[in-house]
Parts: sequence; structure tokens; C-alpha cells
Amino acid sequence: MAATNTDVAASAVDDRVLSTAQQIVKSLNTPKEVREDMLLILSSFDNRLSSISSLINSDDSKTKNDRLDAAEKVILRWDPNFDVSRRSLNWEDSPDEAAEYLSAVDDIVRLVEDLSIGSESTEFVDRAENAIQMAMCRLESEFRHILIQSAVPLDAERLYGSIRRVHLSFASNYSEIDDEFENFGEDSRSSGRFHERGGTIGEDSWVDLIHPDAAVDLSEIADRMIRSGYEKECVQVYSTVRRDALDECLAILGVERLSIEEVQKSDWKFLDEKMKKWIQAVKVTVRVILVGEKRLCDQIFNGANESKEICFNETAKGCVMQLLNFGEAVAIGKRSPEKLFRILDMYDALAGVLPDLEAMVSDEFLISEAHEVLSGLGEAATGTFAEFEKAIESENSKKAMQNAEIHPLIRYVMNYVRLLVDYSKTMNSLLEDEERSVNDNDDDLQLESTSPLAHRLLMLLSSLESNLVDKSKLYEDVGMQFIFLMNNILYIVKKVKDCELAQLLGSNWLRRHSGQIRQYETSYLRASWSKVLCCLKDEGIGGSTSNAASKTALKEKFKNFNAGFEEICRVQTSWKVSDAQLRDELIISVSEKVIPAYRSFLGRFRNQLESGRHSGKYIKYTPDDLENSLSDLFEGSPAVSHHLRRKGT
Repeated sequence: MAATNTDVAASAVDDRVLSTAQQIVKSLNTPKEVREDMLLILSSFDNRLSSISSLINSDDSKTKNDRLDAAEKVILRWDPNFDVSRRSLNWEDSPDEAAEYLSAVDDIVRLVEDLSIGSESTEFVDRAENAIQMAMCRLESEFRHILIQSAVPLDAERLYGSIRRVHLSFASNYSEIDDEFENFGEDSRSSGRFHERGGTIGEDSWVDLIHPDAAVDLSEIADRMIRSGYEKECVQVYSTVRRDALDECLAILGVERLSIEEVQKSDWKFLDEKMKKWIQAVKVTVRVILVGEKRLCDQIFNGANESKEICFNETAKGCVMQLLNFGEAVAIGKRSPEKLFRILDMYDALAGVLPDLEAMVSDEFLISEAHEVLSGLGEAATGTFAEFEKAIESENSKKAMQNAEIHPLIRYVMNYVRLLVDYSKTMNSLLEDEERSVNDNDDDLQLESTSPLAHRLLMLLSSLESNLVDKSKLYEDVGMQFIFLMNNILYIVKKVKDCELAQLLGSNWLRRHSGQIRQYETSYLRASWSKVLCCLKDEGIGGSTSNAASKTALKEKFKNFNAGFEEICRVQTSWKVSDAQLRDELIISVSEKVIPAYRSFLGRFRNQLESGRHSGKYIKYTPDDLENSLSDLFEGSPAVSHHLRRKGT
């Protein structure tokens, strides 16, 4: 009897030891492999613990089934195959439902993670895997639904409002440079031939692409899908939805999908608008939209670096390639001078955002494409400039400008060149590797400090001046040729002085061309007034003015002078010198030549003619009359009778 009591007591002790050990192992809530290792260690200390493994495994099986039943119940509740009324989890209004569902998914994921080969029945494994599959289908649907419903439309107006305008600059909308340049004048600004040269994105420019609260829910879903081995599906859904969203952003920014053929067939007005929108869209896309997309990927796929990278690359690729395709179409299109400044704006825009793009995108193909398009735009810019140079060199219109005014070609070229100076940094970078043929005899071109663009502009202006000389020969009147040259060279010099061209071309160029204007002035005086002034010389009058022959010669001289002077004033009053200072200087130069000579001649011979009959027929003007008449020269108005005011009137 005592032995029996001892056995019962020992059995009770063993049961308490086993129960305590079992409770300790279960309370640690460690993975199955770790628990088995702990049991082996414990049984090595006390053989009574060798049976604990079977007890715990039996209990685990019961617990696992209970957990699977509970989780499966929640998952089935939201499976439309079981309940068609359950369309979508209400993440915003019923967060408890969403939390319950995610908790059920977590439970099944842990159950699956704890499974070991052969440790569970086939039925249990199949049930767990089916539950996971149903849960992932639901979460994939929820992921897509939230991505679509919580997307924030791009507010382009607010974004563009934050873009700081830089300046207005000239850009022609004229398609043919050799059509006598009729449409290019000083009123270019009012006719819309100025464009906004880009702009910069403010540092405070940012956008929410997804409602912030939704990003948290998306992150929770992505975490479960990735842990369950559905990373590929998660990435695919994200990339597809967000790629469409970014395409919509481009549409809002005014960027259309245009084929290369459509771009090349577009008229300039249409293409110019598309290029302007592209320039802004490139800046907004990279510095605002893609930055926001990168931030969104970081939020949703936090901790899943590979998924994060794949998602961003795949999402960004679509919109970036659409932008690059348009850039490529422009780069390989027909080269015409009016496109140059837009192409340079496109080049600068892409070059400016490329470092940011490289920092975000790891897709080598995409970055390579961006560099190729940038290179293509650079080649298009230099090629277009070369076409412009050729057009100026070969321009040979034969229509003389009325009144010897400034030729539209000169206005156009100088406005074009002045704007080009704004792009000096870009143009110098693009031109520096090109071969340049430099005339060793031209001092201006020998300056070591002259930049590549300055070299090209010097050659361009030299070609323009040669063209001017040819056009001056369209005028039969030699004096008019020099007025035409003075007008146009002075216009060029003033345009150079008014901008950074002066620094590019150098002080020697300015001095030489200012001196050239003075030479043309001297040539004009000689061509227009030499013959008239010859009438005021004493040659041919004879030694005595009292004889009839001398008086006849004297009358003839006054008569010829009057006729010559009147004809010059009649003709040259219609000539136009646009610059007021040059006009005043020319009139003063003419007056200094004519008035003193006439006053001296009149003083010497007036008495001989006034004593005779009809003296007023020969001595028609006083020096003041001549001076008054000369003051009307170069007004550009038709000559009228009152331009020559006779003495006494």
C-alpha cells in the first residue's frame, strides 16, 4: 500500500514537471524548429521530458486547426464567391474590418511559415495554401482599388503658378528665312514672336500623388503580399496603375502621344506649342512628379528595396519614354532657323533634369536613351544654326528697300543673333568640338579668348556685311548706296552695343565698324555733293568778271548749282535715315561742305550779277535758305515744293 502511494506521488510530480515544461515552451511562442531544439536540450537533462514532444505537437495541431479555422472564416467572409455583397474592404470608414482581415492574413502567413515537410496533413496544407491564395486575390484587388481611388489628380495650374518666369525673348514664327524677310521688324514683340524661355521649378513645388492615409494602407497590403510570395503580382499591379496615372499627368501637362511622322508633318505654329509644353513638362515630370513617385514607392515598399526599385523604374519608364520620343522626333526633323531657340530650350531642359533622373532611375536603358536624345537635340541645334548661316550667306533677294531704309534681313538677323547670345553657354558647349575654319588675316578671329560662338558670329556678321554691300548696288544712285550702308551698319553696331554681343565680339570690332560708318559718310558726301560743289569754284569764269563771257559763265555756274542743289534736295528728302543722331550728323556734314562754299562764292560774285537784269533768276537762295532746305534731308517723305524756300519768302 505504501509503495502504491509512492508511485502515485511520483506520477503526480512527473505530470507537474511535464505540464510546466510544456507551458514554458508554448509561452515562448517560438518557431517550431526552435521549439524542437529546446525539447531535445530539456530531455537530455531529464528523461521524463522525452514524452513532452508528442504532447506539445498534439496540442499544436489542435491550436493550428483552430487558428486556421478562425482566419479562414474571416477570409471567406470577404470572398465574393461566398458572399457577393462583399465587394471591397472599407479601409477608411471601417478600419477595424481591414485590421481584422490583415490579422487573419498574418495568422495564415505565420502558419504557413511554421509548416515543415511531412509535419502536417495534406488537408491542412491545402486549406492553408487555398486561404493564402484567396487572401492574396482579395488584397491584390484591394491594392488596385486603393491605388486608383486615392490617386490625386495633378493640379497643373498650381504647379505652373509656382514656376518663376525668366524672361521674354525673340523667336520667329516665320517658316522661310529667304522670303525677303518681310515679316521681321522691330514690332516682333507685339506680333507674338517672343516666347517665354522656360522657367524654373520652385524649391517648394511638390505634389501628393496619393492621399497620405491611403499610402499607409497600401504599405500594409504590399507587406503581406511580399511576405506571402506574391511580390511579382504586387509590383505588376502597382506599375500598371501608376504608369497609367503618370500618363494622365502628361496629358494634363499638354503632352500628347505623337508619332515621329506626326511631329515632322506638323506646321510650325502647332509644333511650337507642343515644344513649349514639352519643355515645361520635362521639368515638372522629373523634378515634381517623379520625385513624388519615388517618395510614394519608398512609403509603400518600405524595407523591400528590390520591389521599390522595380516599381519605380517600371512606373517611370512609360512617361519618360513618351517625353524622349517627342524629343527624338524634333531632333531628327527638318532643320529650319525658327526652330533653333525652342530646340535649345528643349536641350537645356533635358540637360538640367538629367542628373536628377540619373539619381532616381537605375534602369540603364532609360538613362542611355535620355543621353542619346540629349545628344540628338544638341546636334539638331548646331545643325539648325549652320542652316541659318547658310541661308544668310546665300540670301540674294533683288528687291531694293524703298528710301534706303534698314533691310528686313538685317533686323531679322540681328534680333536672331541677340537672342542667341542668351544661349552662349549652351552654344559654346555644343560648338567647341566642331571644326572651325578661321581666317588668319582677320584680327577679330585671331583673339585667343574668342569663344566658339563668337567665332561663328563674327563670320556670320562678315557674311551679312558682304550681303549688304551686294544689296547696296541695287541702287543706281551711288549716294543712296552709302546711305543704305550707313543705315544698316549703324543698326548692327547699335544692336551689338545694347547686349552681351559687345563682349563677345570685342572692342576692336566695334571701333572698326564705327569707323566704317564714318568712311561711308565721307563717300556719300563725295558721291552726292562733289558735282554741285564744283559749281562754286572759280574755274572757267576768267580773269575779269566785267566782260560778257565771264558773266555768262558766272550765270551758268549759279544756274547749275541751283538746279543741282534742288535736285539733290528733291530726291534725298525722300531718303530715310532712321537714327536721329546719324541724320543730324549727316545734315551738319553736308551743311559744313555746302553753306561756307556757297557763302564765299556768293560774296565774291553777287555784285556782278545783281547789277544786271533778272539777277533773281540766278541768285535764288541765301545761305539761310540753303540751310533750311538741308534740314529736310533724309526725312523719308516725298519731296514737295516748300522744301526749297527762296530768299525773301
